[in-house]
Amino acid sequence: QVQLVESGGGLVQAGGSLRLSCAASGRIEYNYPMGWFRQAPGKEREFVAVISGNGGFTYYADSVKGRFTISIDNAKKTVYLQMNSLKPEDTAVYYCAADPDGSYLRDSDYNYWGQGTQVTVSS
Repeated sequence: QVQLVESGGGLVQAGGSLRLSCAASGRIEYNYPMGWFRQAPGKEREFVAVISGNGGFTYYADSVKGRFTISIDNAKKTVYLQMNSLKPEDTAVYYCAADPDGSYLRDSDYNYWGQGTQVTVSS
């Protein structure tokens, strides 16, 4: 069983920053890709960012590119999402996910999910 636990969400003013963490435990390989998704009220869950297990590859949604940075600490089995220049439209529940079977852009392809952490950006 693989477990993912997110932390670091909160309330921040527009233009501010937050860093989300996702700690993995259980039967998970260090080189599994890991991603971040988010879901705003009344909207579909959307892809945010993904990173390879060794940190050598990253990819971001156009909406966050240049503002968000994903990273991984293999020793701690933890992935991070540094969010800078936050906007009100970034407000959502952010979810950590691991081990996509196919496309890392599709939430349905990921095998493991955390419970989510709320990020609220005020204008």
